[in-house]
Amino acid sequence: MHILLPVDGSDQAREACEFVADRFPDDDVTLLHVINPVEAGYSVQASIPTYSEEWYERQQERSEEILEEMAAIVGEARTVERATEVGKPTNTIVRYAEEHDVDQIVMGSHGRSGVTRILLGSVAETVIRRSPVPVTVVR
Repeated sequence: MHILLPVDGSDQAREACEFVADRFPDDDVTLLHVINPVEAGYSVQASIPTYSEEWYERQQERSEEILEEMAAIVGEARTVERATEVGKPTNTIVRYAEEHDVDQIVMGSHGRSGVTRILLGSVAETVIRRSPVPVTVVR
């Protein structure tokens, strides 16, 4: 079975990684980190071209760190694929599952909390509604 594990570095993502390590020890796993370009737009400096490039480079570095950390949790006894994509997280996760022969998505309940979560909605909730494969949400 091929499991897609979207990760954002949050405690919920770590818990989802631990869940996969425990429940799916022999299955193929792809860790996916999505860089959301909308987040760059929240800064006044984002309109400056060099700032946008620097922001993206920092996000790429952060993605590599997150994927490295989460791969260690999932387990070194198996091959863990790592992917970084750019886009809206919900759309990107669903598209990735469709295009990469994924059998199941396992993800944390949410990486955000409080007012931000209410305003932006739950990524997990939207993925559940749109996913072509079963989704397990770890709380």
